[in-house]
Amino acid sequence: MPEHKLEVLRGTLDLLILKAVSWGSMHGYAVAQWIERATDDVLRIEEGTLYPALHRLENREWIAAEWGRSDNNQRAKFYSLTAKGRAQLRVETKDWTRYAAAVFSALEAPARPI
Repeated sequence: MPEHKLEVLRGTLDLLILKAVSWGSMHGYAVAQWIERATDDVLRIEEGTLYPALHRLENREWIAAEWGRSDNNQRAKFYSLTAKGRAQLRVETKDWTRYAAAVFSALEAPARPI
């Protein structure tokens, strides 16, 4: 039985978007596809979640946006990482790695009575 796609945990989407655009400028649909491919199709990013996050990151000046043409010649907004965003990507990566290590540590800990 195939496993279902997981929803992105709160706070993780910003990190994934920053990582996606760290590879170069891309439009929103390409960001969502990169995340799905990078996670072996385990994480699913819905438009209703993605675009508000992109706008939030743009307002924080972590990403910049400019209009352009997609591969299929559609007008699209392309997002790129700013210097502020690159610094935030380092912070978010460090924090998430620490968080994940703590969760794995708890999952691997032997059960102890309280």
